Amino acid sequence: MALFLSPPKLVLLAVHLAVKADIDSLTSLAAHHGSVLRKELLLRILLTYLPETLRSSDYVTLIQHIERGDFPESQLDSTENEQKHEIDVAPVESLTEEEAIKKVKKLRLLPLSSPEAPSTTAEVAADDTTSLFLLRRSYKVDEEAGLLTELPALLTPFLDHSPAIRWLLVSTILPLLRRNCEYYPNEPIPYTLAAFQRLPEGTIANLLLSQTGAREEDYGQIGRDLKGMIAPWILDRKRWNNRGQKSGSAEELTPRGTDTDEDPCPGWNQVLCWLTSNASNNWRVAANAFDQWEGPQSVDLGGILEGGEESQLNDEQRRHLDWTYAQAALASTYLISVASVEALEGAYAILNRAVIITNQDPLPPLQNAVGLLAPLAEQVDGIVASPKNATYLRNDFLESSNVLTWPTETSTAFCQALMISAFILTRAGSPCTLRRVGELALLQDEREQKAEALKLIHALANQGPKTDDKFWMKARDEILWLRDWGAEDAWGATDSRPKGIFSQLKKEFLEIEFLKALLTNTRYALATSIYEDSVERPLDEKVLKDAVFSTAMTAYDNASNPNRTRGGLKKCDDIIKAFPNTIPKSDPVAQKIEALLQATHALSEFRLVLKQAEPFTPVVLRVHADPISIIDRILEQNPKSYTRLHDLLDLGARMVKAGLTATTKAPASKQQHSSYTTATLSPEEEEKQRLTAERRITAMCIDAALTEDDFETAYSYILNRLSSPPSSKNRSSTPSSVVIEDDYSWKAALQAGKYRRTSRTVRPTHLGTNASANPEIRHLEQRIECLSTALRIAPTPTLQEILNAFRRAEEELDSALKAEEEAEDAWDAAGDSMHGHGGQRVPGAFGTPSFGGRHHISATGSIGGGSSAAAAAARSSKSSSDSRQQLKHKQTEEAPMSLFDLSRASVLSAQKNLSALSSLQRVAGGLGGHLGGVAGGLSGSVGGLVGGFTSSNTTNAGRNSLGSDRDRDTMRPGSRGSTSTVGGMTNSFYSEGTGGEEGNGSGQHGRVRKRDQLREAAMGTLVSGVGWLVGAPAPAPAQAQGQGEQWE
Repeated sequence: MALFLSPPKLVLLAVHLAVKADIDSLTSLAAHHGSVLRKELLLRILLTYLPETLRSSDYVTLIQHIERGDFPESQLDSTENEQKHEIDVAPVESLTEEEAIKKVKKLRLLPLSSPEAPSTTAEVAADDTTSLFLLRRSYKVDEEAGLLTELPALLTPFLDHSPAIRWLLVSTILPLLRRNCEYYPNEPIPYTLAAFQRLPEGTIANLLLSQTGAREEDYGQIGRDLKGMIAPWILDRKRWNNRGQKSGSAEELTPRGTDTDEDPCPGWNQVLCWLTSNASNNWRVAANAFDQWEGPQSVDLGGILEGGEESQLNDEQRRHLDWTYAQAALASTYLISVASVEALEGAYAILNRAVIITNQDPLPPLQNAVGLLAPLAEQVDGIVASPKNATYLRNDFLESSNVLTWPTETSTAFCQALMISAFILTRAGSPCTLRRVGELALLQDEREQKAEALKLIHALANQGPKTDDKFWMKARDEILWLRDWGAEDAWGATDSRPKGIFSQLKKEFLEIEFLKALLTNTRYALATSIYEDSVERPLDEKVLKDAVFSTAMTAYDNASNPNRTRGGLKKCDDIIKAFPNTIPKSDPVAQKIEALLQATHALSEFRLVLKQAEPFTPVVLRVHADPISIIDRILEQNPKSYTRLHDLLDLGARMVKAGLTATTKAPASKQQHSSYTTATLSPEEEEKQRLTAERRITAMCIDAALTEDDFETAYSYILNRLSSPPSSKNRSSTPSSVVIEDDYSWKAALQAGKYRRTSRTVRPTHLGTNASANPEIRHLEQRIECLSTALRIAPTPTLQEILNAFRRAEEELDSALKAEEEAEDAWDAAGDSMHGHGGQRVPGAFGTPSFGGRHHISATGSIGGGSSAAAAAARSSKSSSDSRQQLKHKQTEEAPMSLFDLSRASVLSAQKNLSALSSLQRVAGGLGGHLGGVAGGLSGSVGGLVGGFTSSNTTNAGRNSLGSDRDRDTMRPGSRGSTSTVGGMTNSFYSEGTGGEEGNGSGQHGRVRKRDQLREAAMGTLVSGVGWLVGAPAPAPAQAQGQGEQWE
């Protein structure tokens, strides 16, 4: 039926079939009515009415047939075609011709080309209707249906038909499709295909890479994004600005100034900026990008252009892409701001990518390059290493005028040298970026280079192994290589000026600092082998000495324990002894350090805190403005330490020998060791300071002894050590005597002379041969001796103060002597008063106690009133005795038992125990009576004598003992009381008769019991012996008769 339709109706029927997406019927209709449904008309009908949601594979064959103008034979066979695809003509069959014409006129078929279409359609010839249709159909599908994924199937069959179709698919649709649908479907770009094409080139590059490297888990896909989106996108020649293009070979590409033509490819330049920006912000993204993407020539087109033309770019454009990509790689190495071994390894891989792209020899692995330390100074010319190029380390990284980033052999060699230098520093523990080492090498600031070198060597000293000599040998080679980048190994070098990062430092300085690091890490044998035993010694002997001394003093200053067998002091000692050929024991500086170590070690024996909550450290001693004053703190914090005067004097002498008391000592700084090791005192000055320190320390000990109330020790120090003005001890180092100004000794002696004895004063252990037994008088005499010493050694202006103190001490002594003399006179008067009225008593008889009441016993034994004179004498004697006992009670309470106490105790013991002697029971009664009278008299005399030298408690005890024995005798039945006179010559004996009176004046004697006779005989014998011991004359028998004594 369709074969007989009019042309208007055929057009309307084609529109109807297109709207219904009946591709088979439309194909059949187009095959039979090609004269009416011409190519352009049919494509316009499809463009206008074919649904955009239809799959491209459903109608792409129809377009191919329309393009070729031929249809399959099956479509041309009307019979067979009608059987398979019967065309429904009902929609147009009922229309009249006029209606059909009107409807055709009302159709608004879209033109294949439009001024509003993107520039891609403008590049197609007007007669290329198929290309125009495909381009406009692609935009409509994306705009109306958003089916970007259907465009490759639509355009791929026509890639060879037109370059516009091919590069639309490759450079625009493919990157956008991968970005929105394959790589990051959850984060699509919110632009249609047409709108995307209208965006600026830089914006497009940023949109394509907006999600690249955004997450750490996507770092492995960075190369995929660059190959699959950027590389295809940049191949379109529309991205390039042909103005300013240059021709020529790669060798003709030289750095251009900033005043040349504009960038030929702004989009590509934005990609390079993205790379360098990530290098600064996240070096891992940049490292993965350069590692995974070999360069712009590495493109992933998904097999679209297999075997066909893969680029519209010419050789010049490709060369520009490669060299600028290499420049971005070099720039990225300088922009990495992380100073770590891993970051430097990534930067080295980026540098190697730039070398490979520019057809240079590949670099060895970084670890191998550091191990080889190849000479690179020859490859770095003066143009690159010029100080004016330092500005390129921070600006214009992607400018072709930047000689540091433009990929030439010189710039890559310079970057490699910097990379190895930064790696050596960072691995050793001194992190450093490539930009930092570049500034050290270009700016050539000696102070900055010195600081970085010291930082490196100190890091080695703190973190290096203690036992691996190979490590230290390798470290020394690396430090020296950093100075000149191996120029010493390249004998053919013409430039003698070093180009390394330590180029402004002398080799001697680096050797000295490395030697200090060796000694700090106790590598003494290695240091000796390099700097003392080697044939070509790196350092002169004097320089070596100074370095060793400085290191030793640094170890001393860093020590925390003053014991020289541990820690820093031990290290200091070991460092000095590590170079016996260079530093013998006789070296003056070595001797000073040894004295310093000895002095410090001596302080370890004491408790010492100079500041609250801060323990003493050795450096405090070395930098102290007045080290002798430390001894004063020792005396304050260590009780009884003043008794170790010899040790303290030896400590002071070592301080002087160590130069700590020198007036020209360096300020308190740990770094100023040179002044300490070079300052030397003359023998006279050293002896003078030693004597001054000795007198000062002695004075300190005297003051400390007085503070602790040990006057005897202070007195001994003054008498033995300050009695004469100070002078030299005529040591071998001092040819003549040295007199010093001593302002310490006389003050100490004066303070001792002013000291007053108290209850806390330490008691003397011995009195001496000529000293007074009175402690007060002895103390005053010692004070006067101290003041006498002060007068002899004190300067003239101070004598008045000493004389005043001396006068006061003499006055006190005179008063004490008078008091003692008065006491002695009173003692003698009291003793004399006991002899009263012509009767001479046995020595020691005064003060003998009586048994109660006053009685006068006559020579005949009668009891009667005694004379008043005798009674007064007895009362006077008792009063004097009591006063003497009260005065001497304090002095004698701690005295040992005297001879008199011993004798009295013996008498008491004899009274109790000798009554049992059986050998004396047969003694005659007359002899017993006579001996009993003598014993009674001597017993009273000895009792009085002993009572004068013993305490009242002992006397009362003796009295109680005697009284108790007598009481026992008087209590016996039929016994009588017996009373003997004080003189001991008259006795009344107990009689056995009854009715007799006791003591009647008749002088009759009763019979005495034998027991009493034996006891009194023994007592008389012992008392006679005691009198002989004390040198008292025995009383005459005649004088004993008729005397009477009063007992109290």
